[in-house]
Amino acid sequence: MAPSAAILSHPIEYLKGVGPQRAELLKKELGLFTFNDLLHHFPYRHLDRTRIHRIVELNPSVEFAQVKGRLLSYEIIGEKSAKRLVAQLRDETGIIELTWFKGLTWVQKSLYEGSTYVVFGKLGFFMGKPQMVHPEIEAGATEAVPVKNFLEPIYSTTEKLKSRGLGGRQIATLSVGLFNLISERDLPENLPDDLIQHYRFPPRFEAYRQVHFPTSTEKYEGAIRRLKFEELFIAQLRLAMLRQQRHSYSRGVIFDKVGDHFLDFYNKHLPFQLTGAQKRVLKEIRQDTATGHQMNRLLQGDVGSGKTIVALLSMLLAADNGYQACLMAPTEILAQQHFAAISALLKEMSIGVALLTGSTKTAARKKLLPQLADGSISLLVGTHALIEEVVQFKSLGLVVIDEQHRFGVAQRARLWKKAVVPPHVLVMTATPIPRTLAMTAYGDLDYSVMDELPPGRQPITTVHRYDDHRVSVMDFIRTEIDKGRQAYIIFPLIEESAKLDYENLMEGYEHVKAFFPEPKFWISMVHGRQPADQKEWNMQRFVTGDTQIMVSTTVIEVGVNVPNASVMVIENAEKFGLSQLHQLRGRVGRGAEKSYCILMTGPKLSNDARERIKTMVATNNGFEIAEKDLEIRGPGDIEGTRQSGALNLKLADLLKDKAILEAAREAAERIVSTDAELEAPENIRLKQYLMSLKGKTVWSKIS
Repeated sequence: MAPSAAILSHPIEYLKGVGPQRAELLKKELGLFTFNDLLHHFPYRHLDRTRIHRIVELNPSVEFAQVKGRLLSYEIIGEKSAKRLVAQLRDETGIIELTWFKGLTWVQKSLYEGSTYVVFGKLGFFMGKPQMVHPEIEAGATEAVPVKNFLEPIYSTTEKLKSRGLGGRQIATLSVGLFNLISERDLPENLPDDLIQHYRFPPRFEAYRQVHFPTSTEKYEGAIRRLKFEELFIAQLRLAMLRQQRHSYSRGVIFDKVGDHFLDFYNKHLPFQLTGAQKRVLKEIRQDTATGHQMNRLLQGDVGSGKTIVALLSMLLAADNGYQACLMAPTEILAQQHFAAISALLKEMSIGVALLTGSTKTAARKKLLPQLADGSISLLVGTHALIEEVVQFKSLGLVVIDEQHRFGVAQRARLWKKAVVPPHVLVMTATPIPRTLAMTAYGDLDYSVMDELPPGRQPITTVHRYDDHRVSVMDFIRTEIDKGRQAYIIFPLIEESAKLDYENLMEGYEHVKAFFPEPKFWISMVHGRQPADQKEWNMQRFVTGDTQIMVSTTVIEVGVNVPNASVMVIENAEKFGLSQLHQLRGRVGRGAEKSYCILMTGPKLSNDARERIKTMVATNNGFEIAEKDLEIRGPGDIEGTRQSGALNLKLADLLKDKAILEAAREAAERIVSTDAELEAPENIRLKQYLMSLKGKTVWSKIS
């Protein structure tokens, strides 16, 4: 353990000025349990009380100011609630007005005309003249000016803490007490010297002190840069070590040849030319699967970028090398669609493909399981029925997982056990994750992006319409249906108001029926309260073209493929997040026809909602949308990105600190690629630091 993490692990009640009662509050309100927690409770801003402004220098660009001068006069003016104390303070360059609305008697007692004062406060201007409301004021001796030699920190606190005398100021006093107790010994250096020199970082202890009590803005900037880098670097180092461990120690089956199945399909049955992105990803997969180590690759491709073809070619590569492959999808309907698509693509080829889901009949199972065990089925598509004990492969070599965040780690691990050597893993997702987030949340997986649409795909036209245009929207749907197309109409589903949502959906369904009466038009309705088989049947009717309109809550979000559907209407679009809107839009535009997405909203929109809708109308690019989503919502709540623990960042901001994140990742990868065990003399303290973070590091898995 680092020599003296000891003092930093002391309980917070042992700090002077805290005690048991205050400690309870600090734990409950701010999560401060130890000295170390207080050290990492960073100020969110600083006030500059290191200099005295001359009144003539004050202008609207100065937010807080400290001035010193002689009190000319003061008086109480106004009545009742408008009563206030107004004073004039003068220095050799001008006059500033000071005003108090509260505690007038108390302030009045400390004011003496003709005396010198130092006042500090938020600056305002009235009719071009400077003024301060409720400034802090202290008597200043004529010669010595009581200025501070550091910028004053302001800490976040809560109303409850303020009421118990623990406002931002008092927390600053506790921090002063903490820094009086600790020294360099308690915060030993953890970064290698060459990194510190290369980036001209201040020493670690100094960086902490300057972030809390900076002696100048420049010192603060340097310190915060160092601590942000350290935070991101340690996270990236752990991920790089996990990756390295997998690349070095994991065993994987070897696909060393490209054989007849792959070449026959590629040369004769490929429905269209592969895009540059598809070729690049295939090359990465071929390299990964030839090394003898297990592949773990995340393939991120926007809706419609052609991930299924890449998955199929990878599965054929496995078959060419004598291995079986399986594709696991989160829902039955999605599994059926993958199976239908793959069977259609391979219909001219003699290769065993089968489908296994929860609703596969017993007779079909009895036939399928032995074929899987003897190897006559090469490619198996299914839902999590694939992980049942009875499902045994002859030689499983590749597992493709669609929409990874729908499957837990334990579920995936059960697939590994179906092979002596763990199979290669390709995880596919159509939820675009911004690069910065992917580097942090999925840093232990190798990462591929497909950012081109296959030829023949037309971009979807997205428009925003207010509710009062509903009639013309319905007329538009009718013209599309007359051309033989289909349409989705989606209603939001918000867990807290399930009953209300259900009523809205039913009301919406009645409205749609009024516009599209049976028997000329047929409508499918799907929602969460329906039994699974009814839901499935209603979806299937839409998929097969029996119904022209699908009215639904967001259950159709992931993967339903109806190439004939050309219109997507999203009701109350302001209630959806950006990535959800983008996922829903991706349900249309899957055929060769021109497709449309219509976002319906009421007239009143919040700024965020307006921003989301503007983004949707402006771009079809999932990665731009994901970046914007990250900007609007922050990184904390982007679904499916394994936030737990990976992004517990105190200082760094994945949006604003992209450059620092890139530098931290490069540095971490460079170190791990040359010294995976951190044994080199220059990396020893890094190793010690990681080991001191007991329980939070991957060390146990690595050494």
